[in-house]
Amino acid sequence: MSWSPGRVVIAAACLALLTGCETSTKLGDFFHSKSSDPTTAGLADQDLATEPATTGSVGTPPPPPPPPDAAGGTGLLGNDPNDDLNLGKKQYRAGNFGLAERYFRRAVELHPRDAEAWLDLAAAYDRLRRFDLADRAYQNAIAIIGPTAEILNNRGYSYMLRGDYAHARETLLAAAAKDPKNPYIRNNLDLLDKSFRNGKAVQ
Repeated sequence: MSWSPGRVVIAAACLALLTGCETSTKLGDFFHSKSSDPTTAGLADQDLATEPATTGSVGTPPPPPPPPDAAGGTGLLGNDPNDDLNLGKKQYRAGNFGLAERYFRRAVELHPRDAEAWLDLAAAYDRLRRFDLADRAYQNAIAIIGPTAEILNNRGYSYMLRGDYAHARETLLAAAAKDPKNPYIRNNLDLLDKSFRNGKAVQ
């Protein structure tokens, strides 16, 4: 579930958040679902701890490459299996959200123009229930690539985790307007309806 500025990667499961369709993992994975990834089937029932990309896994064209960051780099991560972004995803999938947050935070500090790293960080904060910090991370991702369907989907899931159904519905409908056929968004809307009928937030 994933895309990062300047590249698209397939994965499923936003650093999900994950149970419904919260985070897509390589925001390359965060935004796409690998054909072999179980998150592509039945996102509403999937274990959100599998990938940070569960929240925003949608396959959209990659945005134009970001400008160089302050360190002179392009702000892109994920090519090295041992970089902070990939190490964070590994910990996220293992359910070690505190360690995942540490890696993702370091990734955005070193590459502040990498939207995938920001979205993964937001998903980790959601799992840690640090929604104030998650909101900041979502805003940083939006500042880089705009309110994409992926980001809106993940953020809508974040509102579901908080039990904020009004904002969840508004945000997910905005995501659906941008990508009406996206299965992750549809699954999250279905999950929202179930959560509302049951009277409790997504866990």
